[in-house]
Amino acid sequence: MAVTQRTWSPEAIEHADQRVCLHDVPWSHYEIVLAVKGDAPVPRIAYLEGELELMSPSADHEMIKSRIGQLIEAYAAHRGLDLWPVGSWTVRSAPTRRGVEPDECYTLGDPRQKRVPDLAIEVVWTRGGLDKLNIYRGLGVGEVWFWREGKLDAYAPRDGQYQPISESVVVPGLDLQLVARCATASPAEALAELRKSWE
Repeated sequence: MAVTQRTWSPEAIEHADQRVCLHDVPWSHYEIVLAVKGDAPVPRIAYLEGELELMSPSADHEMIKSRIGQLIEAYAAHRGLDLWPVGSWTVRSAPTRRGVEPDECYTLGDPRQKRVPDLAIEVVWTRGGLDKLNIYRGLGVGEVWFWREGKLDAYAPRDGQYQPISESVVVPGLDLQLVARCATASPAEALAELRKSWE
């Protein structure tokens, strides 16, 4: 079964992500914003050395991140990987002045034994905002994947910087470009295409 991809043009979509960036925000104020937000799923909050971003994702953004998550979880279950979904876990570090809430994130093994996720997923639907890769680097997250305009770019730390990778270490053997193609397909089509790839 071929995947039916929709044409996605964020600039042409009326319902873009809503984003507000504030400057010169002390760390203590960032923590207050997190406390006020509590367990609410939105806005997603990111912080980088005094810059604070509040982002409310569009429905399109949320569908793509959920589809990517479904594919990762189906593949992990098929392979018997001990991969735990942790959603938009708030990860932060006062010493590095960084904090982020990924679209989706995962740990290998029990997340209660982890300080940061092993894998973070970001959907870039609307341009702008903070340098998320810089935030993740300062937090020490193992792998970061960015979905942008039908492509999936994956990064892992090498020599203190994130470098592009073609294969995941966290989810070995998963075809990242297949995931990118299936991210905008219907749930049934996406899962059927993934299952076909492991036959």
